[in-house]
Amino acid sequence: MNWWFGTALWMRVLGALALGVAFALIVVQIMGQEAGAAFIEAFIKPVGDLFFNLIRMLIIPLILTTLVAGVASLGDPKKLGSIGGKAVALYLCTTFFAVWIGIGFGLAFQPGAGVNLGGADPIPVDTDQPGIVERLIAIVPTNPVAALADTDVLAVIFFAILLGIGIIMAGKSGKPVGDLFNSAADVVLKITHIVMEVAPFGVFALVAYTVAAQGVEALASIGVLIATVYAALIAHAILVYGGFVRFVLNLPVFSFARGIVDAQAVAYSTASSAGTLPVTIANVTENLGVKRSVAGSVLPLGATINMDGTGIYLGILALFTAQAFGYDLTLTQYVLIAVTAALASIGAAGIPSAGLFLLAIVLGTFDVPPEQIAIIVGFILPVDRIMDMARTALNVTGDAMVATAVAKWEGELDEDRFRAPADKPYEAPEPAREIADADRD
Repeated sequence: MNWWFGTALWMRVLGALALGVAFALIVVQIMGQEAGAAFIEAFIKPVGDLFFNLIRMLIIPLILTTLVAGVASLGDPKKLGSIGGKAVALYLCTTFFAVWIGIGFGLAFQPGAGVNLGGADPIPVDTDQPGIVERLIAIVPTNPVAALADTDVLAVIFFAILLGIGIIMAGKSGKPVGDLFNSAADVVLKITHIVMEVAPFGVFALVAYTVAAQGVEALASIGVLIATVYAALIAHAILVYGGFVRFVLNLPVFSFARGIVDAQAVAYSTASSAGTLPVTIANVTENLGVKRSVAGSVLPLGATINMDGTGIYLGILALFTAQAFGYDLTLTQYVLIAVTAALASIGAAGIPSAGLFLLAIVLGTFDVPPEQIAIIVGFILPVDRIMDMARTALNVTGDAMVATAVAKWEGELDEDRFRAPADKPYEAPEPAREIADADRD
């Protein structure tokens, strides 16, 4: 088994992904579409569900322990405000670019031109969304324990920040509590490593089920839309994230990409940025050298509000709808689409296909009737997962980029670790390790 554990995790995950696709195609070819999909759902998919449950199990413990430990380690609540302000500003900035990239690719590729929607079964969409006031009030939990049990990420973040600030204000008497959460964060990260050894098997199962359930025919029916979405997501990753890392942060892009490939692979297979959070935190802290005080506060926030992939997706789908039904949009409507898509994407849940059901809000900017919205959703939903996987991987990449940027600006980035070659694992110099050990005492 030395060859297995000696192979980089991202290589094992990508290999499992390719095998999953091949296995699904072979099974469907032998058994037929319906029987093959049923076989994989019954005997293969449970392995993927088990893996997904394992990483979801770690979300709340990891957010609570790393965020409390991170805030407490800052030693000054003002520094937390500086970190949070920079993170939110960057998330909003990248979302702005994402939406316009989506609109630009929608105009260039014309994915809705000549599409026949006659075979789509209409799926009604609930357009009632909670208002901004209700969302803000819901951030403050009436019962922190209930928030933990319900996996209410924003409420847990709010409580964890307050708890960390309380530890700082308590001084010496709060130090044992801070040490407890710091040790707990180490333990949860170790559990994350254990769970990640299951990742190749989970990815194989999830991808095999997705391919078998969607079918090649379904993918081919809206191939131009899928290609447009993937092209826009790749362009955003290269131009915005890669450009920012290289020209603003003056860091090697290849080192950044190599450092988060495990998180990208898990995000692609699970289509859940919240579910990938444990892996993202492990990659960013261990591979990119972002200190826990930054990673623990920036990444959970990003998994909640950073939905650049959804912003791109909504922009493209708006253009797709307009082209399919023959709407002639004005410049004002393009601006309204961009603003609405950006705001809607920020509140999108970090779960599979959440962005698709925000489409009604964006299409309302040019008065698309509910009947046509239902047809669009019915047409896209069967293959939405294929696009959702890619945009989730983009969201996770954006989270890592913002965490790296904030860490560098705050002096909390270990650049030696960031630049360490893949074949030479980074080791902190002896003085640095002694300081780190002293900080824990």
